[in-house]
This record gives sequence, structure tokens and C-alpha cells, in this order.
Amino acid sequence: MEVSGRIKEIGKTQEFGSNGFKKRECVVVTQEQYPQTIPVEFTQNNVGVLDAYKTGDDVTIQINLRGREWTNQQGETKYFLSLNGWRIEKAGAAPAAGGAPVKSPSPSAADAPSADDDDDLPF
Repeated sequence: MEVSGRIKEIGKTQEFGSNGFKKRECVVVTQEQYPQTIPVEFTQNNVGVLDAYKTGDDVTIQINLRGREWTNQQGETKYFLSLNGWRIEKAGAAPAAGGAPVKSPSPSAADAPSADDDDDLPF
């Protein structure tokens, strides 16, 4: 999945717990009739990818949905959803190596088989 828009804010890297869990948030505003303000979390080794971007950049972010369940001390169960970013690129940037496949040109009339062509295939 992906989300595209203009960067509104890039947060500072935060570190949690004794194991050093790292998180950094990027807020993107979509460019559509009814713009949406969407926070996307980058975690662990991905927090550094945001260093190359600044407020106002138009970007496309590859995301995964992350959901979790938590039960508090009173026994109430709560559910949380987050968008976890794993790749970001400037909008309109050429895809990196291994990106989108190259589209083949459409065949011309000269490439179409004629009635004179022998078809020696058994099926």
C-alpha cells in the first residue's frame, strides 16, 4: 500500500524501553478534494530514511498496516492501528532499480500474422 501527499511535519526520533526501540513520525497531507492529514510511523532502522526529506516535499510512502490489541488493568480491551512506513521517495522520482516493469510497445499492423503464415504448432 502507499500514501502520497505533501510532508507537513517530520518528528524527532524517539527511543523507548530498555531494548532501544526507535520511532519517528512523518505527517503527510494528501492532495485531493478532501485532504487527509495522515501520520506515518518509521521504526527501528527506517527512522534514518526521513533525513533526506523536509517539510513541503511531495512524497509517496510505501506503508504496511499494523494492528494490535491491548488489555488494561481493568480488563478493558483496546485496539490500535498504525501506518508503518518502510520506503519513501519524492513524488515524480524515477523508480529505483528493480522498480516498475518496462511496458512493451503495442504491436503494429505489420507485426500481425497474415493468412499466408504457416502455423506448425500442434495446438
